[in-house]
Amino acid sequence: MTRITELTPLLKRLQLGPMAATLPERIALARREQLDYASFLEIILSDEVNRRAQRRIELRLNAAGFEETCRLEDFDWSASITLDRRLLDAVFSLEFLDKHEHVLLVGPAGVGKSFLAQALGYSAVRAGYTVRFSHADDFFKAMAQARVDNSLDRAFRSFLTPDLLILDDLGLHRLTPQQSADLYELILNRHRASSFVITSNRAVDEWLGLFDDPILGNSALDRLANASYQIVIEGTSYRERLSPHRAQLGTGGD
Repeated sequence: MTRITELTPLLKRLQLGPMAATLPERIALARREQLDYASFLEIILSDEVNRRAQRRIELRLNAAGFEETCRLEDFDWSASITLDRRLLDAVFSLEFLDKHEHVLLVGPAGVGKSFLAQALGYSAVRAGYTVRFSHADDFFKAMAQARVDNSLDRAFRSFLTPDLLILDDLGLHRLTPQQSADLYELILNRHRASSFVITSNRAVDEWLGLFDDPILGNSALDRLANASYQIVIEGTSYRERLSPHRAQLGTGGD
């Protein structure tokens, strides 16, 4: 143990400080298994590689700004919803990210669009991609505040740099002229360079009506539609299914 204590400052100087925590266990393993020097070195270096990989994942998860940890395996498949499962499985292969394509998740409130969008983002982070999650309204607010702060370029770039940008709840209201221009510029700059996941309560063919300028809207949506997977989710709101009032109504039969 004294020897390990002496090694700790050296490991820290080499930025290998975390290795000290597992070193006693690994030394004991090496003695027990009578490992040669090369095998022992391989084990402790593999530990460090795995630690650093996990740390990078944690940093990317923190940077993504997810509202909660969502994983596809935790999705409630018993819910009264319908969707194209094969198409969903296809996007969870993450091939769309390498092709700089997009995923559009549409359907009524409460059917799991945001959960699936964040689960897709979580899978992307685990696979090594950078991700940012943002409500659409928060993007517009960030742009408006950046104009006040004279920091528009920096704020806009923060939405351009991630490999995957998740815009949640697009289309809650009609866009102002400035919001229309901001969304157009965002789509224009990210298209064919990186990917979107966009969720909306509105069908994609209704999105044009959100734009103040139909010319901007047509140009933006044409780019999205021609390089996207559109997943339509239909069914009853999860929150509505949990409603005590609805449960009481259901006890009388239907």
